[in-house]
Amino acid sequence: MKLKTELSDFKTLDHGASPLSSSSPMRRTRTANQRIPKWAYLLFIILAAFVTYRILQHRASEVKGAQPPARPVLVAKVISKDVPLYLDEIGTCAAYETVQVQAQVSGQIIARHFQDGADVKKGDLLFTIDPRPYQAALEQAQAQATLDQITMKRQQELRARNVISPQDLDTAQANAHKSEAAAAAAQVNLDFCYIKSPINGRAGLRLVDVGNIVTGNTGSGAVLLTIQGLDPIYTDFTVAETDLALVRKYLGGPNVKVQTYSPDDKIPPRLGDLYFIDTAVQPGSGTVKARGVTPNPDHAFWPSEFVRVRFILDTIKDARLVPSQAVQISQSGPFIFVMKSDNSVDLRPVKPGQRQDGDLMVVESGIQPDETVVVTGQLALAPGSKVDPKPYGTANPPGGQSAAAKSAR
Repeated sequence: MKLKTELSDFKTLDHGASPLSSSSPMRRTRTANQRIPKWAYLLFIILAAFVTYRILQHRASEVKGAQPPARPVLVAKVISKDVPLYLDEIGTCAAYETVQVQAQVSGQIIARHFQDGADVKKGDLLFTIDPRPYQAALEQAQAQATLDQITMKRQQELRARNVISPQDLDTAQANAHKSEAAAAAAQVNLDFCYIKSPINGRAGLRLVDVGNIVTGNTGSGAVLLTIQGLDPIYTDFTVAETDLALVRKYLGGPNVKVQTYSPDDKIPPRLGDLYFIDTAVQPGSGTVKARGVTPNPDHAFWPSEFVRVRFILDTIKDARLVPSQAVQISQSGPFIFVMKSDNSVDLRPVKPGQRQDGDLMVVESGIQPDETVVVTGQLALAPGSKVDPKPYGTANPPGGQSAAAKSAR
């Protein structure tokens, strides 16, 4: 009975309870949420995006303000001047003249008048062969010539009186001329006893000493010594057949020269002329023989000495020159960093040419005269990089490297 009474009370409560009124807290919350407009949500999203943008912009400005410092580099101006167009070769020197001194008459050498290895001039006395036999032969020939002259005059007088025949006069005249020729030959042989230098040059080692008897026989006589002419001197070199087209283009021109350098550069280079270039290519080496004539007044260059040869073909007018270190190589080819007015750099593809004296290089295209190029420190640069430039020419102290150059590396 008690259980039934409780169930009855529960049903009464359930059916008798009134619904939630609009004034209840739960009802008010649901209604307020339904009343928030959509534009408020949109405004909230816009404000959040704006705040996010400003934060990112501020961080970007901080990153931008923290750029790396300018890199120290050495720079140089592009030079414009005339330079030679040339081929560098290896060559050897050769004597301008070589004479083997021989005896032209037979006899005993009684004197030597030179020092081995000394310089001699044309006409200097070298050896003396005993002249006494040849002096006697000359006097005998002169006496015979005098006798024949007297006979010829007597015959002329007799012929004038028609005492002798014309043939007798002709014979007398012929004998007179013959004896004169014999006297002249005897004089020549006597002169040959005094052996003189036929050229200016340097005497080699004597091959015959005083006291030896030599035989005079032109062409096969004993060689007494060798004299070589050293001023000027020949410079022999070869040109590769691959360069022949270039050589032919300028051959015969006014600017073709041959410049000779010593191997150690201790002797100033000598500028000479092209003397000869062969007409055929050597089949074994694929080269063409060439020869220059080089002034050698101080005998600084010697025969058979190896030398460096610069075969100058022409002059390049107003060539653009930079230090060779300024030209760099990448996968795209040679390039140079050019510094602009705001101390930023620009990468320029270039076409390099020949190296020149003074560690300079010709640049055929890609740069202009008076532009400033980076010489050292390129590894740390990129197009647009800022640099702290210092002059290349004055930055290197004698015998060392500047601090700027070391830091630029």
